[in-house]
Amino acid sequence: MTSKTVTVIGAGPVGALLALTLARRGFQVELFERRPDMRRHQVSAGRSINLAVSTRGLHALNKSGLDAEVLRRAVPMLGRMIHPLQGELQLQRYGRDDSEFINSMSRGELNELLMTKAEETSRVRIHFNQRLFDYSFEHARATLHDEETGAVRAVPAPIIFGTDGSASALRTALVDQAATQVTQTFLDSGYKELTIPSGTQQLFQLEPHALHLWPRGNFMLIALPNLDGSFTCTLFLAFEGEVSFERLGEAAAVESFFARWFPDALPLIPNLASAFLEAPLGRMVTVKVAPWSHGSALLLGDAAHAIVPFFGQGMNAGFEDCTVLDALLLNDAPDWPGVFADFAERRKPDCDAIADLAIENYLEMRDQVADPRFLLHKAVEAELQKRYPGEYLSRYQLVTFTRVPYRLALEAGKVQAELLDELTEGFTTAEQVDYPRARGLVAERLGPLLRPSR
Repeated sequence: MTSKTVTVIGAGPVGALLALTLARRGFQVELFERRPDMRRHQVSAGRSINLAVSTRGLHALNKSGLDAEVLRRAVPMLGRMIHPLQGELQLQRYGRDDSEFINSMSRGELNELLMTKAEETSRVRIHFNQRLFDYSFEHARATLHDEETGAVRAVPAPIIFGTDGSASALRTALVDQAATQVTQTFLDSGYKELTIPSGTQQLFQLEPHALHLWPRGNFMLIALPNLDGSFTCTLFLAFEGEVSFERLGEAAAVESFFARWFPDALPLIPNLASAFLEAPLGRMVTVKVAPWSHGSALLLGDAAHAIVPFFGQGMNAGFEDCTVLDALLLNDAPDWPGVFADFAERRKPDCDAIADLAIENYLEMRDQVADPRFLLHKAVEAELQKRYPGEYLSRYQLVTFTRVPYRLALEAGKVQAELLDELTEGFTTAEQVDYPRARGLVAERLGPLLRPSR
């Protein structure tokens, strides 16, 4: 160990990018991962809902020169392709035009790329099969359990980062020894993952440049494209109740459920019933922590702020953590406790905001995307963007295509909802709206909120 050595617990995408970021700053990084090396062994990539890489994540990757390489491995998605129970498909664009899109990518493939690039720096050593068992703040030592041999050892870790996910062991040590407070809020819905394989000659069986969404009120199915022509499908459904996972314990019930609610998806998923029954049932949790740091220990990513996946910002927020921290490392001998406390104070309000936004977007995707009032608001937003380019950005655009702080995007979304209600009161079409008046209201109410961050 040297004064330039730091310890990172967890080699998922955020931990691997953090290691790269610290190595670029000249630090030697000891990176410990409880799983075996996924590049050499068949292991779970963690919660495997495809990642949606967008502006915040790409900005962080750009700092390490990896944004272009990641984009080559991703499939661009221009919007949500809505599959109604009856009627025609409808594309709801994410942005103003084809230049604004999000990128679907395999979590495992991105993780492997980042680990490889981290090791190539020669400043990062990854130790696999090493689970953090405990951390002593008094002695600045990490106790590690070898998942292969069962051996236990203690290593010095005077500067330690926890990027070990929503069930973080370092966070547990903070709770036990440093009075850190944690709240965990679980959704009453879970998820199962399925696959739509590619068609002949690896052709996509659905429109490739879209996130496919089957909204059904209290539940939904989504499908994200992969480069090989397949789609990763996820069913989000209540654990219990009249329409729930507890009612889908037999093959006949699964087949009947999909035939009733997702008839166009049913023929695309081979061996549906057996694949469904074999798929693990996942839970979704929002984790809020205070404080994120104690002395020379800091939590980042899901360890500090796990969120549900419905805004596609979990990984992007974790990567943005790396960007914000990097900007605070102004010399090669930082005051680590001071840097960590400053980082957490700056970052926590934004991560609490994106956690709330993710829940709101879940309700929007599940319940509202086919609602006439919602569609009217979307049409008015599109018209505002067309008439007054750059003057109006939707809440989704602020979160996904800018680096405006999440807390401001949350506040802007509340103002926008009030504006759209006011502008469309008594109307049924976007053409009826008074757009010169709308432009004035946007400048008056949204301008002061967003101007400092744009």
